Amino acid sequence: MCELLGMSANVPTDICFSFTGLVQRGGGTGPHKDGWGITFYEGKGCRTFKDPQPGYNSPVAKLVKEYPIKSCSVIAHIRQANRGKVALENTHPFTRELWGRNWTYAHNGQLKGWRELETGNFRPVGETDSEHAFCWLLNQMAQRYPRTPGNMPAVFRFIAGLAAELREKGVFNMLLSDGRYVMAWCSSNLFWITRRAPFGVATLLDQDVEIDFQRETTPDDVVTVIATQPLTGNETWSRIAPGEWILFCLGERVV
Repeated sequence: MCELLGMSANVPTDICFSFTGLVQRGGGTGPHKDGWGITFYEGKGCRTFKDPQPGYNSPVAKLVKEYPIKSCSVIAHIRQANRGKVALENTHPFTRELWGRNWTYAHNGQLKGWRELETGNFRPVGETDSEHAFCWLLNQMAQRYPRTPGNMPAVFRFIAGLAAELREKGVFNMLLSDGRYVMAWCSSNLFWITRRAPFGVATLLDQDVEIDFQRETTPDDVVTVIATQPLTGNETWSRIAPGEWILFCLGERVV
C-alpha cells in the first residue's frame, strides 16, 4: 500500500528531513515506486509538487528535498498503485476548493464499492478509488454545510463520521487539511510525534541522515509530524488506534 506524511506547525517550518526519509521508501528502501506528491500551504494558497516516477530517484523530489519551503501545514504521499494506472492524474495528494479554501487529501488503502459513492459537482479527474472517495467527502460536506461553517472542529467531527463509513468499504487511512487544520484518520497504521523544546537529535531510519533540531528551531516552536510508519529510529512515536482520528492545529493536538 501507499505511505502518508503530514506536518502541522505553529511557525512556518520546512519538512526536508522527514520528506527525505519518506521518498527513500518510494522505490529505494520500500516498494512505493508509482509516484509521489507533496502540498505546502502558504497563506490562503498552496503549492503542489507531483511526479509519477519513483520518489527515491526523482529529480523533482531532489528539488523538494533541497529547497526548504516553509509551511505550517503539509500533506505528502508516496504511491504503490492498485487502482488506476501510474500517471500524474492518479498521483496524490489531491486538492479541491470548498468554502473558499483549498482542501488537500491523501489516502492509503483500498476500497470496495467506491463507484457507488455520489460525488455531485466534485468530479474525479483520475481513475483511483482514493480521489473518488475525496470527491464524495467534499460533496457530503457541501450538502451538510451549504454555507461556510464557523465551527471547524465540528466539521472535522462530521468528516470523521464519513471516514468511518469509508472504512467499512476497506482500508482507509487519510490525511486531510484545509491549510490551518491537519486531520489524521486511521484505519490500520498511522503514527505521530510532536517535537517541542527541549529539542534533540533525530536520525532517519531509511537513510544515513541526522539532524539536530535545537540548531534549526526556537524554544517556542511546536512541530507535529504524522506518518504511516515512524521515520526516525531514536524517537518515540505515538500510534493512532484503528478507527480513531486526531486533529492538529498549528502543531498542537486539538481533538
